[in-house]
Amino acid sequence: MKAIVVTDQAAGTAGMALAERPVPQAAINDFVVQVHASGFVGTELAWPSTWTDRLNRDRTPSIPGHELAGVVTALGYGTTGLSVGQRVLGLTDWTRDGTLAEYVAVEARNLAPLPGDVDFTVGASLPISGLTAWQGLFEHGRLQAGQSVLAHGAAGAVGSMVTQLARLAGAYVIGTGRAADRQKALDFGAQEFVDLENDVLEDVGGVDLVFDVIGGDIGKRSARLIRAGGTLVSIVGPTEVRPADGLVVDFVVESDRSQLTEIVQRVRDGRLRTNIGNIATLDDAVAAFNQTKRINGKTIIRVRP
Repeated sequence: MKAIVVTDQAAGTAGMALAERPVPQAAINDFVVQVHASGFVGTELAWPSTWTDRLNRDRTPSIPGHELAGVVTALGYGTTGLSVGQRVLGLTDWTRDGTLAEYVAVEARNLAPLPGDVDFTVGASLPISGLTAWQGLFEHGRLQAGQSVLAHGAAGAVGSMVTQLARLAGAYVIGTGRAADRQKALDFGAQEFVDLENDVLEDVGGVDLVFDVIGGDIGKRSARLIRAGGTLVSIVGPTEVRPADGLVVDFVVESDRSQLTEIVQRVRDGRLRTNIGNIATLDDAVAAFNQTKRINGKTIIRVRP
């Protein structure tokens, strides 16, 4: 099968290559999925799990990508819950070969049914962005209706999901980003927008929840905006500054079938829009990941026409 492989961590996305790899076999509790569309997060190539397995052994050449939408083609011994021919989407294990390939072996617990009226491209854009936003807001941030949310990077793949899900939950959302991101953030539902290059972040006053996808100085300043009892949720690692009277939670997104099903349902009924910035084929994937211009939104690789 054709797949994107990486062998040199120092090379970054420039070290990606299209190659032939063996079609994976289904182990116990695995499904083999024919990938129709795949998502990719640029920071994956900095993750240790891209290069080594759980025992810290080198596993290159490895196949990156952890988001998929496709069709089940085989199942391993004892695997239940889905059937051959069923449309699925999911978030695959970090330390196994990923989804930038024509086929991938996935643990059953990492997959959810993909309804027939949701396009594969849309399905592949949901797992990381959707689950990250859901878990950050509701599991870790304990968001309640009537609270205020500061959503950094509100025009990006994760930030736009944070904005929409927070609004659906009855929160007041202040988005941030570059000046050029203002209209897009507002289109996704932000009620205010802070241009981080020209506006004063502190002018937003106190908020109940900050969802940080930036870190650094912005993360430090955001911690000081948390109201008593509020939460700073981060997906960019521990923050150096803690709220005076609040919580800090940094987390890594986890696969969750029931949450993914809830997210897909909101897409189906029009309450939630995905944020796709670019679509490319598997043959053109390396070039798509090495563009010089900034892409605001998720890059999706359409593996099958």
